[in-house]
Amino acid sequence: MDQKLKIGVLGAGHLGKIHLRLLAESEAYELVGFYDSQPQIAAKISREFGYRSFSDVNRLFAEVDVIDIVTPTLSHFELAKKALDSGLHIFLEKPITGTVKEAHELVSMAKAKGRLGMVGQVERFNPAFMAANSHIQKPMFIEAHRLAEFNPRGTDVSVVLDLMIHDIDAILSVVNSKVIDVQASGVSIISETPDIANARLQFENGCVANLTASRISMKTMRKSRFFQRDAYVSVDFFEKKVEVVRIQNAPESPEDFAMILENAEGVKKQIFFDNPKVDEGNAILMELENFADAIRMNKEPAVSLQAGASALEVAYQILNCF
Repeated sequence: MDQKLKIGVLGAGHLGKIHLRLLAESEAYELVGFYDSQPQIAAKISREFGYRSFSDVNRLFAEVDVIDIVTPTLSHFELAKKALDSGLHIFLEKPITGTVKEAHELVSMAKAKGRLGMVGQVERFNPAFMAANSHIQKPMFIEAHRLAEFNPRGTDVSVVLDLMIHDIDAILSVVNSKVIDVQASGVSIISETPDIANARLQFENGCVANLTASRISMKTMRKSRFFQRDAYVSVDFFEKKVEVVRIQNAPESPEDFAMILENAEGVKKQIFFDNPKVDEGNAILMELENFADAIRMNKEPAVSLQAGASALEVAYQILNCF
């Protein structure tokens, strides 16, 4: 393998600790160390896991090729800008930034600096979504449900930026068309920002997507269904399962147990069921290593800064409906 890329992590909270552990195990990176704005937390993590703690961001920047930003969303822009100014490639947890203006500024800045950036939209690397991807072709109606039990972590932003943005990004990645209309509603139950939201996106090519996200549910659900000509694809992101139902012209002599439908015009169709194999894998590690590959080959990563900006733009169109 090529020489490992030197990487540093900003933020050692719940997700930051996961990134640190995975990067320490990665074959693609050499984990140099991390910075956390709270010295007591930094010292504790350094003691417990042996990761090198930096008390100054600039000192960490001076020793790495890549910076992994796993801090609260509101700090993403300034930290990413500083990292780009230091000549580093940047990995940013979702959402890319706090505002659309900041997101577009980062896209332009990375391009001007000749650096690459990637946004951590982890569901793109969910093994179920990866297994389903080749079966999703020109969907015309999409339903996405993302329900979670209440957790104070993440409530600094609305449920749209916290949860729904996963489905916005996944849908934008398979619908090759522009969003032309957004209708939405959201309600704050516990937090100062909306805890439950529903949005209807209409695309230029006629596709319609209906998204629901809640962080005050009694159960966990992360499921999307893609309807297209002669096929239906169901992706369970939580259970990591995929179901594909296809409808094709029935043969003249179908098998005994074949499922045959006949429409009003007398046309007979046969239904076929398929459960594509879902490979195991850690989605966070896969996205981080995808970024390493992109840097080595100097190509766009799976979730570019522009893709992150596009998802954020749609998220704010939804928020502006409330």
